[in-house]
Amino acid sequence: MSKRKKSSTTNAIDILHRRYYEGRPERLAALEEARANDSVARKIAALRVQAGLSQRQLAKLVGTTASVICRLENADYEGHSLAMLNRIAAALNQRVEIRFVQTDRRLQPA
Repeated sequence: MSKRKKSSTTNAIDILHRRYYEGRPERLAALEEARANDSVARKIAALRVQAGLSQRQLAKLVGTTASVICRLENADYEGHSLAMLNRIAAALNQRVEIRFVQTDRRLQPA
């Protein structure tokens, strides 16, 4: 049984995907989780800045400490709770909306 040679590419993202993620569902799941955490952190920070608030000011509105807001705005933080996101949203005159979207086929476990 002969193996077919994979077509070569110069696209760095494709190269990294093949090398580190292709055929590794646990790594793909971790990547998706990291992307979700990063997205939430960036959204909180962007909304806070758009409202012209410091982390300390937002914390006061939410009823927490500035260090909690700092952690929530950190892409590595994994403890986002829906209750806290709702409190932040309310303080910023927003609402939390949850959507389920189809993922890219190559990100699904094989």
